[in-house]
Amino acid sequence: MKRKKVDKSPIVLVLIILLVFSLLFVLTGKYNQKNSSKKKDKKVSNVLEKKKNEKENYNLKTGEEIVGKSKNNKLITKYMGAYYVDGVMIVNKSYPLDATYKPVDTYKPITSDYLYGGDYLDKTVMENFLKMKEDAKKLGYDFWLSSGYRSYKVQVDLYNNYVNRDGKDAADTYSARPGYSEHQSGLCFDMNGTNSNFLNTEAGKWTNEHLTDYGFILRFPEGKEDETGYEFEAWHYRYVGVDLAKKLYNNGNWISLESYLGVDSKY
Repeated sequence: MKRKKVDKSPIVLVLIILLVFSLLFVLTGKYNQKNSSKKKDKKVSNVLEKKKNEKENYNLKTGEEIVGKSKNNKLITKYMGAYYVDGVMIVNKSYPLDATYKPVDTYKPITSDYLYGGDYLDKTVMENFLKMKEDAKKLGYDFWLSSGYRSYKVQVDLYNNYVNRDGKDAADTYSARPGYSEHQSGLCFDMNGTNSNFLNTEAGKWTNEHLTDYGFILRFPEGKEDETGYEFEAWHYRYVGVDLAKKLYNNGNWISLESYLGVDSKY
């Protein structure tokens, strides 16, 4: 009996089609993988380029590191145990100083871990305070430093005393925890006691109007407690330089440092 010849053409055609699709699948996968890799490399390159540009534009000091950006896109860095926003040191409830931080160029050398007082303020700060004091004296106003530099260890004792007296929640509204006190920076001071009505006196009015001429700002303005994290303090002044001080004065309606820099002050 004669066998019937089977036509294998359709089978071969199917195999060819399957082979073509397999090759296309492999090639497409490799292309997508290569393209994805290129996109990833480009993304990484863009991030590195952005960081490089930020460093170049800001002129980072040796040892200074980029931390991030503030809410209004200012560069945040950390250098020698302190945070800076757009080159301005910030010390508050969100940005502490290292426990070992000490101001370097002080009016008198810091010789102990347990020190406080005006003599250990930053040299520029102290010199500008003395100029303001001298000019005020000519008008009959007497200025003195109630509190200047406070070391970390001094702030430990001070804060704990307030906590023991008023409780932690209350203490946090007016006293900084150790490491979070601006006094440790050597850039601020309390003047003429702690009288909330000081700015209503003749001496206080003159101070409020002329602080910026010496590079100082009212650090904790009235009505800005949610921004600064602290109650209004008519006696607490911070050095930021004349140009920035005049911007923050805002015709007497003080802009808080936190608002200007675009940062929070929250534990």
